[in-house]
Amino acid sequence: MSAAVEDQVILITGAASGIGKALVEGFLADGARVMAVDVDEAGLATLKGDRLLAHVADVSDPEAVANMIQLAVTHFGRLDVLFNNAGIGVRAPLVDHAPADFERLIRVNLIGPFLAMQVAMQLMQDQGGGHIINTLSRAGEAGGAGFGAYGASKAGLYTLMRTAAREMLGTGVRINGLIPGPTKSGMNPKAPQDPADVYPTARWMVETGAGDQTGRVFWNQQEYLMFDEGNVTFKREIV
Repeated sequence: MSAAVEDQVILITGAASGIGKALVEGFLADGARVMAVDVDEAGLATLKGDRLLAHVADVSDPEAVANMIQLAVTHFGRLDVLFNNAGIGVRAPLVDHAPADFERLIRVNLIGPFLAMQVAMQLMQDQGGGHIINTLSRAGEAGGAGFGAYGASKAGLYTLMRTAAREMLGTGVRINGLIPGPTKSGMNPKAPQDPADVYPTARWMVETGAGDQTGRVFWNQQEYLMFDEGNVTFKREIV
C-alpha cells in the first residue's frame, strides 16, 4: 500500500473500462476508498473491492453529476480527489461528422468535467482542500485529421482547467491535467501502452509528485507544456 494514497476518497468517472478501470484497480490496491462511476453498469459490475462504491451515472447530466458527488460524500464522508476521466471518441472528417455525434462528444468530454468541477470545487473548498485531475490529450493541440471533435473537447478542457485553477488559488483546491499518452482503447487499439501503464503517474499526482502546483499538466511524472511550439507532436502535426 502507498501511505499517501491509503484512505483517500477518490471518485473516478469513466471507470468501467480502459484507463478508468485501471485507475480504480490501482488505487484500491494502494488502499484508497474509491467511487467508480460509468454509464456501463455491466462493466462496473466487474470491479471488486471492499472499499469500492460503484455507481451508474451519465456525466453529461447535471442532476446525475450533482447526485454522484453527494453520494460519494454521504458514503465516505468527504471527497479528496476527483478524476474527470470519462470520455468518448468519434473519428471522422469534419465534413462527415454528424452534428448529433459531435454534440454528444462535447457533452461527455467537456461539459461533463465542467459540471463535476462546478460541484466539487465548492465542496472541496468548504472541506479545506482537494485535488481535481482531468484526463487530457495531446490531440487537443495537434489538430489531427479525423479528431476534430475529440481534439476540440480536450483543448477546451485544458482551458477550463486553467480557469478553474486560477479561480481556486488560495483555497486549497488544486486542479491539474493528466496526459495518459497513446493508450490502447477501442479508438486506438494499436497504441503502445496498456491502460495500467497510466496508473503510476496518476498515483504520483495524488501523492506528492505535483506538489502544490495547480493549473498544470503532467505526463509520465513530468510537467508537459500544452501548446508549446517545442512539442515534437505539435510541430509535426501542424506542418
